This record gives sequence, structure tokens and C-alpha cells, in this order.
Amino acid sequence: MKRLDDGVNAFLEPLRQSHATARLFTGASHVGDFSVVWHVAGLLYAIGSLDRLRNALALSIALGIESLVVNQGVKRLFKRDRPTWHGDDRTRVRKPRTSSFPSGHASSATFAAIVLTSFTGWPVAALWCTLAVIIAISRVVVRIHHFTDVLGGVVVGGLLGAVAIRVLALI
Repeated sequence: MKRLDDGVNAFLEPLRQSHATARLFTGASHVGDFSVVWHVAGLLYAIGSLDRLRNALALSIALGIESLVVNQGVKRLFKRDRPTWHGDDRTRVRKPRTSSFPSGHASSATFAAIVLTSFTGWPVAALWCTLAVIIAISRVVVRIHHFTDVLGGVVVGGLLGAVAIRVLALI
């Protein structure tokens, strides 16, 4: 795992050196904090429809549950140190309070992309997936997570997203 993490970290170093991409990924990391971008996306999707508003509220509630499961459950099982606790010096991000594995940003991004895709279908799903990938990778670029933390977050978010769309279909 260390070799993979180090290799991806070295591969992403040019993104940190570019002012434009460093800003892009720092911004992506910020909008992923507390799943803000996903709550906003749900509300924007809801404009003009009570049914879509119900979906947006369900998404926000589901994101809260996902966050509790990941941050207060799964992360407590692992005590992995972060690459840095303050992020790369070229980026400014919020100092995390939990362990590194799995990435909560990657988990919530994957989770939200799955749930939003179940609401909107294609081609809008391409937007959700692209945004999820950018937010997930941002955590490695800003050096708050190892690449394998992000992979773990994608797996956890995918599993929880699959459960969520089944549960939401019953409601």
C-alpha cells in the first residue's frame, strides 16, 4: 500500500505545483466539507417540484446517516495517520479531527453521486460522477489523505450508496 500511495503522491505532485490546479483541488476539498456541495446539488435539483424536494431532503438525511456511519463508525476501527494533519503548504484546508482511513470526502462523494444518479439518471449522472472524482482526488492533492484512503472511501461510499437507493426506493 505504501508503494502505491507514494507513487500516486509523486504522480500528483505537478498538480500541487500549478497554482490553477492547486486552487481547483483546494476548492473541491472545501466544497466537499460537510457534504455542502451535495446538499446544494440536491436543493438545486429540487427547484420546481415537490417530489424532487422530497428527494433532496431524503438525500440530505441519508448524507447525515452516511457521515455518522463513516466518521463515527468505520473510521474508529482504523487509526491510520494522515500524510499531514494540516495539508500541503501550498493549499489551505480545514484540519481534520478523525483518522485518515477511509476518506470521508471520497465516501460521501461516491454515496451522493450514486443517490443523485438514482434520482436524475443519465446524462446528468456524468456531472455527479465527475464532481465526485474531483472531490475524492482533491484529498490526495491537498495531502490530507493517502490514495488508498480515497479508494477505501469510494468502496465504503459505494456500498452505503447501494443500500441507500434500495431503502429510498421503499419509502
